[in-house]
Amino acid sequence: MSESLIQGRINSIQTLGALDGPGVRFVVFTQGCNLRCGCCHNPDTWDTEGGKIVSAKELADKALRYREYFGEEGGVTVSGGEPLLQPEFVKEFFRFCKISGLHTCLDTSGSILNDSVKDLLEYTDLVLLDIKYTTDELYHKYVGCSIEKPFKFLNYLNQKKIPVILRQVIIPGLNDDKESIARTSKIIENHPCIVKSELLGFKNICKVKYDKMGLEFPFEDYQQPSKKLVEELQKKLPR
Repeated sequence: MSESLIQGRINSIQTLGALDGPGVRFVVFTQGCNLRCGCCHNPDTWDTEGGKIVSAKELADKALRYREYFGEEGGVTVSGGEPLLQPEFVKEFFRFCKISGLHTCLDTSGSILNDSVKDLLEYTDLVLLDIKYTTDELYHKYVGCSIEKPFKFLNYLNQKKIPVILRQVIIPGLNDDKESIARTSKIIENHPCIVKSELLGFKNICKVKYDKMGLEFPFEDYQQPSKKLVEELQKKLPR
């Protein structure tokens, strides 16, 4: 297949996003995910056979229509689902965007690292990496993979000196204790590629999606943290 015809599956597009990377961004949510996180907000992205099929070139052309809104900091972000399931497609989308001078950002859980993903990272300016917990036990129980996978991905980013914003959703009773925050601090200190950390409060508003899909929301009984708690925990991190 010609590079210009490489296709992928996407779930949706947010044309002027302000929460998925610096500045104003064209955000693509890919279809398909290999994980089953207890706090997942987008169960509609799980099915790898769902979504809409588009070409990388078509998507890049659409993103370019909004470049006047991006300013100096904005650009494009590919989120999910898990974009690393479609590395060739995301790579080609990013390649077209970079040819036109757009900043590229990858929002991922970092559970996949292979040659195709490494090729994609060559066209990635910034990674939003979701480190969900700091113990292997919690990763196996509430994510569905070993903690070694995102750590291997992070170590590769550090080796390649690709800037990373580390993100973590704070879930009271699971990762808001001082030991967990101390381990997160150590992760940041040991990886100079992490330029910033962002703690986000868990929200259960996504239960509506689960109900509509006839699915059980695993974290229905977990409480949302207060804004003050998240801010206090954020202050304990080195950057």
